[in-house]
Amino acid sequence: MHLVAQLSLLLTFLVSSALAHGNGMVMSMDQGMAMNMGNMIAYLHFTIGDNLWFLGWAPRSTGAMVGTCIGLFILAIAERWLAMMRGVMEAHWNTRAQISLANNLNTSFVASSPGECKNSSSQAAQPRRDSARGSTPPFVLTYDVPRGIIQAVLASINILFMLTVMTFQIGFIIAVVIGLGVGEALFGRYSPIHIE
Repeated sequence: MHLVAQLSLLLTFLVSSALAHGNGMVMSMDQGMAMNMGNMIAYLHFTIGDNLWFLGWAPRSTGAMVGTCIGLFILAIAERWLAMMRGVMEAHWNTRAQISLANNLNTSFVASSPGECKNSSSQAAQPRRDSARGSTPPFVLTYDVPRGIIQAVLASINILFMLTVMTFQIGFIIAVVIGLGVGEALFGRYSPIHIE
């Protein structure tokens, strides 16, 4: 019984490979990857006509190439601006969350000791800490949802930059790199490290 199963498996493999061989497809890996509009150039180049993100977005003239590079430059600056805005908002949200946490701790301390004198100098006023929560700020819908949206937009822009670099078009790559550098020079001082 075991021998019959092995023979049927071998026969199935041979028949399927014979059918696949005669289907008219060339399975050679020696040929380049053909695209609808031409061949994809897999090395750094300055030639025009590369698709940028979508099939229809392929600058075919020098003016279109310059316009695309200017657009990528502006997008790179916008990405650094958005990262700066996230840093500023993170600092603001962190301050507001600390104030809210301190207010909650102070309120819980006053509520837990109604019989004690509030102006007693013999006892140091120590706020009660919730050991399970620690110092983690609470989830605040108006802070955390915009934080998530900003992160999603930044990740999307960075994925677009990755796809741009994968075209191997040096003009695109230079526009993105210079745009990121200019954007960092303009907005980098507002990062959370410099704000605090």
